[in-house]
Amino acid sequence: MSLFSNIDWTDIGLATIDTLTMLGGSMTLTVILGLPLGVILFLTGKGQMLENKAAHAGLGLLVNILRSVPFVILLIVMIPLTVLLVGTSLGVAGAIPPLVVGAAPFYARLVETALREVDKGVVEASFALGATRRQVVLGALLPEAMPGIIAGATVTAIALVSYTAMAGVVGAGGLGDLAIRFGYQRFQTDVMVVTVVLLLVLVQALQMVGDTVVRKVSHR
Repeated sequence: MSLFSNIDWTDIGLATIDTLTMLGGSMTLTVILGLPLGVILFLTGKGQMLENKAAHAGLGLLVNILRSVPFVILLIVMIPLTVLLVGTSLGVAGAIPPLVVGAAPFYARLVETALREVDKGVVEASFALGATRRQVVLGALLPEAMPGIIAGATVTAIALVSYTAMAGVVGAGGLGDLAIRFGYQRFQTDVMVVTVVLLLVLVQALQMVGDTVVRKVSHR
């Protein structure tokens, strides 16, 4: 027991719940925003059904800018906007806006890549059968790209786990906050080890679930 003398399992449990809450809330909003953004990026690209160079370039620039900003800096820069949106920059609620802003552009690019891998013959065949653009997107493109879209969501969720840990720097709560306040600042190595192990387990679980869903979707 001396190996874990500094561990307060109640704090560990609450921090784990905070991390899962941040992950669930931010991942949901990331998909809601990132999926249509990725679809628009694809459709407005060269040679696609809604080709628009200006729109594609503008959206691409915005996505690239947001993706290039280190997440720790994004956390700090977004504090005024976060306070405006949720009333605080601390805790779980204060972490979700920057998490979404950091992850949605990343996921959008993964969605765009997944859509590019769809055989153009599928789209052409759909149009030949008289399908509208909306029907082609919803009935052909997205279903065909679904394994890649789900795999992209898995990669994004894992990235969000690391983002939630970094959010502890500004008092967002969760396992990262616990690791920084107790494991690092108070030199409690056992706390650091437990939080790192829990984060590794969470990442492994997300990867396993994602791989399972991708396999099931691919075999349909």
